[in-house]
Amino acid sequence: MILDEMTRPAPGRPLAKNLIVHRVLTLACALTAVGVAGSASSSTALRAQTQSTPLTTWTVTIVLPPRIVAGQLATLAVLGVDGRLASRVDVELGGGVHVATDATGRGSFTAPTSGDFLLAKGSGSSVAALIDIAPPGGGAQSITVAPVVAIRDSFAVCGPGLSGDADANHVQINDQAVLVLAASPECLVVLPRPASAPSSATISVQGPGAQWTAKTTLVALEFDAPAPALSPDKKSSLVVRVRGSDQRLGIVVENQTPGVLRFLRGDAQELLTTGGAQNIAELKVQAIRSGDYSFHARLLPTPDAPTAARYLQAAQITAPRELQDDMKRLAGRLAHHPRDFQEVRAELSRILSNTIAGDFRTLAEAARDAL
Repeated sequence: MILDEMTRPAPGRPLAKNLIVHRVLTLACALTAVGVAGSASSSTALRAQTQSTPLTTWTVTIVLPPRIVAGQLATLAVLGVDGRLASRVDVELGGGVHVATDATGRGSFTAPTSGDFLLAKGSGSSVAALIDIAPPGGGAQSITVAPVVAIRDSFAVCGPGLSGDADANHVQINDQAVLVLAASPECLVVLPRPASAPSSATISVQGPGAQWTAKTTLVALEFDAPAPALSPDKKSSLVVRVRGSDQRLGIVVENQTPGVLRFLRGDAQELLTTGGAQNIAELKVQAIRSGDYSFHARLLPTPDAPTAARYLQAAQITAPRELQDDMKRLAGRLAHHPRDFQEVRAELSRILSNTIAGDFRTLAEAARDAL
């Protein structure tokens, strides 16, 4: 039984940032779907899905382009806990600057003219973006996109000739228009259609200054029902299945309800799929008690050591005194030995496991997520 098939949404349900699977675990060991992800059929329809209520915007997800340009226009987006684009959410950008999302769930702002990074904060969320003095000149002659992207995740497309006004850029995947969530003159963040077929894909991007195409592969990450069926205090196996690629892929599976369900090797596990026709990864789990539980899977990014090093340099500024040398050391290691990214990511994960929310944590997470 493929859990993702059981929870496939009907049109008009909310957007999904990640593949999230919810189930109810009872003492009788029955599994019942209680809801997940949503979709809409066009950019216009997506903009209509912004009727989040105060109950769903008490904590949010802020989406920024990964790089913005000093003094130039950029667009951010805000998603509520229900996955819908959320209007009228105030986002603080530092220096007394605030932007409120409009009816589309997005907001435009001018990037700061000084500093190496931007922190955007609002309703319990904090994210970072790097600030460049100017778009790269002359060198870039195409857009870049990850070689594999998950259908239910947003992803970045970067290159020249783009606009910080999200609506001034037009993106298609296999000739179907997709929503641009966030934008800068360097990068866009786009969201595939949930109904997209897992397969190789052509991405077409048209901005005010250029028209580009690039190739990627769309994959679906699906969960098989735990076997044996979950029961309190009993161990089981959870299988993540990849559709759309027979390549071995790195994924992260995160446990959202550690009080109900336990991953035996940690609540965030990095796994490598088997590759081949049955492209899967397996992890051991144990039910602790009856109740709702949830988990989600995402692809590991293509390692970007230079970007991670820039975030580590920024993190050094905001780090507690006892961690400043660690940030400097890790940034230097990536600069001189970029192939050590796995060791750096593991050390950052260890540091983050003991770090409270704040500017330092946001920047350290950005560095880890770039690896």
